[in-house]
Formats: sequence, structure tokens, C-alpha cells
Amino acid sequence: MSFEVIALPMLQDNYSWALIDHAQGKMAIVDPAEAAPVSQLIVQLGVTLAVVLLTHHHADHIGGAEDLRRQYHCEIWGAAADQYRLPSLDRALHDGDAIAFAGVTGKVLAVPGHTVGHLAFYFAAAQALFCGDTLFSLGCGRLFEGTPEQMFASLARLAALPPATRVFCGHEYTASNGRFALTVEPGNADLAARMAEVTHLRAAGLPTVPSTMGRELAANPFLRTASPKELAEIRKMKDNFRG
Repeated sequence: MSFEVIALPMLQDNYSWALIDHAQGKMAIVDPAEAAPVSQLIVQLGVTLAVVLLTHHHADHIGGAEDLRRQYHCEIWGAAADQYRLPSLDRALHDGDAIAFAGVTGKVLAVPGHTVGHLAFYFAAAQALFCGDTLFSLGCGRLFEGTPEQMFASLARLAALPPATRVFCGHEYTASNGRFALTVEPGNADLAARMAEVTHLRAAGLPTVPSTMGRELAANPFLRTASPKELAEIRKMKDNFRG
């Protein structure tokens, strides 16, 4: 068994990810910024919402969670370390915990850096990683709470996943990330090819994600740094980049 993943664009540039178990008529949702798009998909597909998975506490990732629980009596799962600033959790998750949906076992990965309590959800059999704002296509999250050392270790942990792993991140940032990445690695042919694809997809109004871990390793400068110090330097450059 496995699940289908459907992108739900929300707010200005967020993605929430719907995991659909067609066999059981159930759905899980990752990081719902709003409830309405999720409700529309539930009606469209005729499924039952079973669980909300939260990667981190920022409002643009949890904004719809409580409304969805009130409407559908679903559970909310998130980081035990962040219980004090998340909606009330039905299951408080820790690094290494096993979770399951649609007959597929997933693993909870602690990936601090963007926030100190950030989690990712990795389903090996489905080749799917839901990484919130830790890793983006061609980028990584800002260091709002964590340290360069934490982010470096978190990115290294994700980079060790199989190259075919699909990377479902939290935002449509690929074009702007890529423009910056080209200033870091202007001679990277893989990056140039990815940016050509991104330009085509965005012109057609299509998402640029999911990417794959293999493609990110080839083109994402934040996965290609050699030390926390180098990561911090590039992240600071990106914070100040306008382009």
C-alpha cells in the first residue's frame, strides 16, 4: 500500500501536502496554513481527514490545524519539544519515532535550524520526505532560531537519504533560490538545467516541487557546503540577496 501526494497551494507561496489513502478513503495533511483548501479537497475526493502533521510552529504552517480538528475530529501530531507553541497535540513526536499512514511506515526526523523544534517526516517505501522549511529546492530555511551547526547537521542528515527521495518542502521559493544559487555556483551545469526547467514550470503556472534529493545534491549550494561556517556565510548572503 502507499499514498498519493497532492500539493495544496496556500497563502502567497506556501504548500500544504495532502497524503491520500485511496484504499481506505483517508487523508493526512502536512502543515495546513488554512483550513478551507483542505476542506475543499476532502469534499472533492470524498475522503476522511485522519491526521494533521506539523513540521514546525510558524503560523503559516499551523494556521488551519485547529479549525480542521474542530470540523473533522482528526488528530494533530507535532514536535514534543514545541508543544507549548503548537495547537494541542494528540501525539507529541520525538526524533526517531515511527509513524504510519496508508500502510506505509514513516520516521520522524529532528532537523533543527530554521526553528529549534523543527521536524521532518520521511516515508522510505513511498520515497517521500516532508521537510517543511528546513530544506527547499535550491535553498534552505532562514536560521530564525537555530545555529549554523544545527542547520548543517540537519541538511547533512537529509542529504544522506536515497537520491530518489522526493522532497516535499513548504514553499514555492525555487525560482528566487535558484537566482541566488547561480551567484554562488555560476558554472554548475546541473543548476543551470534546473533553472531552465523552473522557468518553464512557473511560466505554465505549475509547481517546481517536489524535487528529488539527488537533484538537490547536484544543484543546491546549501547541500554542497563543507562546514557550518561556510553554510552561515552563504545563508547570510542569501538573507541580503535581492534578485
